[in-house]
Amino acid sequence: MAPTLHYPGGEAGPSETRLVRAGAGILAVAVAAAYSDSLSGPLVYDDRLWILGNPAIRSLWPLGRVLAAGSGTVLAGRPLLSLSFALDYALGGEAPWSYHATNLAVHVLAALVLFGLVRRTLEGMPGLVAGPLDRGLFSLSVAALWALHPLQTEAVTYVSERAESLAGLAYLLVVYGFARGARSPRPAPWYGLSVGACLLGCATKEVIATAPLVVLAYDRTFVSRGLREALASHRLLYAGLAGSWIALAWLSPGVGHRGIGFGYGYSWWSYALTEGWVVGHYLMLCAWPFPLVFDYGAEPVAYLGDVLPWCALIAALAAVTALGTARRAAWGFLLLAFFALLAPSSSVVPVAFEPMAEHRMYLPLAPVVTLLVWGAWAWRGRRGLHLCLGLGLVSGGVTWLRNADYRSETVLWADTVLRRPDNPRARLALGDALLREGRWAEAAREYGAAERIRPGNTDARLGLSRALTGMGRPDRALEVLRTTASDPGSASRLHDAAGRALESMGRADLAALEYAASLRSEPADAEALSGLARTRRP
Repeated sequence: MAPTLHYPGGEAGPSETRLVRAGAGILAVAVAAAYSDSLSGPLVYDDRLWILGNPAIRSLWPLGRVLAAGSGTVLAGRPLLSLSFALDYALGGEAPWSYHATNLAVHVLAALVLFGLVRRTLEGMPGLVAGPLDRGLFSLSVAALWALHPLQTEAVTYVSERAESLAGLAYLLVVYGFARGARSPRPAPWYGLSVGACLLGCATKEVIATAPLVVLAYDRTFVSRGLREALASHRLLYAGLAGSWIALAWLSPGVGHRGIGFGYGYSWWSYALTEGWVVGHYLMLCAWPFPLVFDYGAEPVAYLGDVLPWCALIAALAAVTALGTARRAAWGFLLLAFFALLAPSSSVVPVAFEPMAEHRMYLPLAPVVTLLVWGAWAWRGRRGLHLCLGLGLVSGGVTWLRNADYRSETVLWADTVLRRPDNPRARLALGDALLREGRWAEAAREYGAAERIRPGNTDARLGLSRALTGMGRPDRALEVLRTTASDPGSASRLHDAAGRALESMGRADLAALEYAASLRSEPADAEALSGLARTRRP
């Protein structure tokens, strides 16, 4: 049974306060250094659509319009995320540095909160780590390994995944607020912080849904003598935290725009099988973060036999978690937190467009790293902590190198295709990046590969037609378009592509007809409006 926390009165002494401040400063500088190269990186992939192509974030007023900026997009139901992008736009316009700087600031703050949370928890476990220096080293090791781990790169450097890091910061504040309140003679402000952070997390990402349960598990393990006492002692806090589920329910209608739910090609069973492998792979990346992949694709696992060893591993871990939780062991809480943090994306409710993504390990990495540091402490004491800090610095160097892959979309997607050559989405994205650089032949090759992987892919055929037009083969581009199946969602783009090809052939009259047809399908199509202006006779 885990020891019950008996918090001493008063605050840390002057010497311990200096140690804490020094550790926090070292942590902040190390994280900033590891991600310094990311500040000059471009906005990539979804950033183009949800940030550069989102007119609603270009003004901070009216505020309601900003908070609803995600309607019909992946930002739907995430008003705080939309507001943060609007603030970045107000600061630096479309310049990438402001968005990257905010992501980095969020990550540094999250690392500092984790540092404080681990240290506060250890104060109530004198049998595990005694003395302010060892507590500080233990906490710094956990926070540094977590913040500098290369697996975090996607959540920090890819601006659109601020949802993960911002929700992660809110989640940590929820638990930290409770931990501080439990040892404070005036707990109300800290509990208010916990509830407030939970509500802000609801406005950022749905992963916050499990926060009330994790706080309850923390309470039961480290503070109270059991579940009944935890609920009785902090009933108002849990009422406030549970209220966040109402906020989530109100915001949740937007999740369908992100491919969450059934009806997107996944059954609950095939998704559960897929996630059996996914969670196992996440754990492998925790230990050996190579290769890191920006986009793993969306292919489901169909048969249990294909992933049986992984599912057996996860089932064994779940059984160990249940045992540790029943015994109120600290390691049981860490395993429970790992599964609870992954549950919203890695369970039986499909996230069909992206069943695996490295950014989802942003917060679940924390309990894994804590177990690693705990093991090093049990093995070698303070020397083990020094080893963990050294490993953190090495991790920071690898993270700095991984950020180099984000220096351009072409480099990022070329690396992704290298790791996942059968991923049609990666092939398409690389083709688009090459197209923007005017590398027509290389783009055509990638579009052709995407169509071979998934025959009849409209996006691949449209991209191929644009590449052929750029190569000076508009006749071949028109052939491709004539054999491309049309649907209401692609009609405007087909007409635009035909217009470009005809314009390249000098047939401005026919091109104008295509642009006009595009506008009938999509009246606000900027490309068609521009094309029509060029080709219309005076």
